[in-house]
Amino acid sequence: MSVQVCPVGPVVDIVFSRWATPILWTLNEYGRQRFVELQRGIEGITPKVLTQRLRQLERDGLVVRTYYPEVPPRAEYEISELGRSLGPLFATLAEWSTANLDRIEQARLDYDEPTERSSAQCP
Repeated sequence: MSVQVCPVGPVVDIVFSRWATPILWTLNEYGRQRFVELQRGIEGITPKVLTQRLRQLERDGLVVRTYYPEVPPRAEYEISELGRSLGPLFATLAEWSTANLDRIEQARLDYDEPTERSSAQCP
């Protein structure tokens, strides 16, 4: 029997994988959307990657796809009830981000500045 060292690891892998967060956030914030609307709203995502991520999120139960067999066919995506339960987490992360990103940027600048200890190293 294996022991899970970090119980949030699997959730982080699903929800915070590349592109999953912007997709879930967009659907949570703006509601049901067609593929093209999602693609326009998420800067930098390719159609191939958007398709892959939507399928994975649908498989994980976080997104619901509704297909309309009309001419031309269309599909709409919306966040599921399970996905919607992530809303408070996204709100908390947004608050944390607003409160702390400046501090992170400053820490990076401080870290990247040449210091006495780095100049004291042997050549």
